[in-house]
Amino acid sequence: MATFLMYGNYSSRALQEMSVQRTSKAVDLIRRLGGEVEAMYAALGQHDLVFVLSMPGIDEAVKASVALTKLTGIAFSTSPAVSVEHFDKLMSEI
Repeated sequence: MATFLMYGNYSSRALQEMSVQRTSKAVDLIRRLGGEVEAMYAALGQHDLVFVLSMPGIDEAVKASVALTKLTGIAFSTSPAVSVEHFDKLMSEI
């Protein structure tokens, strides 16, 4: 499984539709795509939400990002994440 960071920004629709049920639907959607939610945070500043996800691969992460936006009205951007230990290993190989 690969790790992905998803950054979300609320739209006015998304703010009006906030609910525990919507959060549960979002988690279920990620699971249906083969992923797991490692952490979900509300944030202040540039992004309103930050999700840490484990997904089988990039295809599933892309599907999750778009599907979550459609489901919630929250605009998500998604980035792959590499642990510092793995990054250090990769850099030692160049």
